Amino acid sequence: MIKNNIILVLLLLLFISKPNEIEAQKRGGSDTPTSTSIQTKPKLVVGMVVDQMRYDYVTRFWDHYGEGGFKRLANEGFTCKNNHFNYAPTYTGPGHASVYTGATPSMHGIIGNDWYDKESGKSVYCAGDEAYASVGTLTNAGKMSPHRMNTTTITDELRLHTQMRGKVIAVSLKDRGAVLPGGHTANGAYWLQGGDEGNWITSTYYMQELPKWVKDFNASNIVEDYKKPWNTFKDIASYLESGTDESPYEGMFNGETTTTFPHDLPLLWDANGEFSLLKSTPYGNSITTDFALAALDGEELGEDEITDFLAVSFSSTDYVGHMYGVDSKEVQDTYIRLDRDLERFLKALDKKVGKGEYTVFLTSDHGANEVPAYLIDQKIPAGYVKTSEMLKKLNEFVGYTFGTKDLIRNISNNQIFLDHGVIKGLDLSLETVQVAIANEMLGYDGVERTYTANQMWQNEYTKGIPYILQNGYNQKRSGDVLLVLKPSTVQYSITGSTHGSAYSYDTHVPLFFFGKGIKRGSTVVKTEIPDIAPTIATLLGIAFPNGSTGEPIREVLE
Repeated sequence: MIKNNIILVLLLLLFISKPNEIEAQKRGGSDTPTSTSIQTKPKLVVGMVVDQMRYDYVTRFWDHYGEGGFKRLANEGFTCKNNHFNYAPTYTGPGHASVYTGATPSMHGIIGNDWYDKESGKSVYCAGDEAYASVGTLTNAGKMSPHRMNTTTITDELRLHTQMRGKVIAVSLKDRGAVLPGGHTANGAYWLQGGDEGNWITSTYYMQELPKWVKDFNASNIVEDYKKPWNTFKDIASYLESGTDESPYEGMFNGETTTTFPHDLPLLWDANGEFSLLKSTPYGNSITTDFALAALDGEELGEDEITDFLAVSFSSTDYVGHMYGVDSKEVQDTYIRLDRDLERFLKALDKKVGKGEYTVFLTSDHGANEVPAYLIDQKIPAGYVKTSEMLKKLNEFVGYTFGTKDLIRNISNNQIFLDHGVIKGLDLSLETVQVAIANEMLGYDGVERTYTANQMWQNEYTKGIPYILQNGYNQKRSGDVLLVLKPSTVQYSITGSTHGSAYSYDTHVPLFFFGKGIKRGSTVVKTEIPDIAPTIATLLGIAFPNGSTGEPIREVLE
């Protein structure tokens, strides 16, 4: 009898607790206390951005990769296969800013690499700052700061969270690839000065003098050692995933008469900017890896219990893509070599920081288009447009319609900037002028659609091209009329690839997470670039960047 009563009590308790369990599961949690930590504290976070990396470079070249680079990230980490930029224009400056701020240009303000400044009437550079001087060079190449970026970055938030004790170092061949990821509070941001120098430099925004470890690196022959011919890493006959080596769709260095391998860098040195030449070869990525490893040692990153951050941007992939195009042997070789540099980098992190003691993410700042001339030859719709011809025709229309050509101040980044003062002086409606110009531009060759600033202000788009444009539209900095060119239609040379559009070839880029606090697996659920910073912030248990609009990718985190 007692035994039966005990069984009844247990059944009753089970019945009572079951609804609570079901409700907890619906909320995605449990009422049962666990010992799970609410934060993960890796000794080091490493953010990697591969400039101009399309997602399909992972899959196209997969069989050529070793086990320790891209494959290690995919097999031991988490892969987001459907990762996209959710704004346009898709350029290097906005890309790096968006990765690290968790926001889009509409919020962080970096609307291009360069853009027309409506207040000064001049073009401004995303990282340029005349208030600071160069460190490590006598040129003006160091007059940089992140002052045009309006929000904090994940690197800033780490610094704030640790009372400035966590170190942040940013490294890139390009100044903007270091300045923007480093945020406003970086301990150091470094980029390579080409020409006859070949040195890593910085700005007085960060310091008055280069640290000893940077001086030692510059004094070594490490960069000079890459002044050597560029031939393929593997037998070129095995590069079946790219086009012919001799190609009319590829550019050439000054002094070359063919697009084929090998590229004799010593012979081409003087005619192609000396050390600047290395940026347009895979050696630039190797130099970046060398310097990042020197920073790891020199700054003693990841050597205590306070999380540090190393931001690394590999820029040579962009230079090579622009010159040779996405189907070239040169691009394939560059990624095969980058894979080896990644393996070298990860092995060094295992040794210096400790396997399982660091966290990595790898993504890109934008993709790239197939060379339109190649697509045309394959009977695929594509084309080229010239801004100068558009402007000439538009000025004629404006002069005829409104009695003056002074309404147009600038055309850049596929945006038309109007002179609001002139429009007001003529007692015209700004919206009327915007609509008239937008309608006129629809009739121009190469233009797919147009939008006005008033549309960006008055509507809230949630999908498609308008959504992407609106995320890239900054009310204080963007233009009055936005142009969308037809797919695979560009303002560029007939050789090499470019980027900047809202189409998938420019928005679809890789995203890997790897290391401490990261699950193994993958997802085809759509993720967006602004999700990266909140994901890392959630892992670390720190505040999101203050302009963040992204969401943590919950599948990634343990």
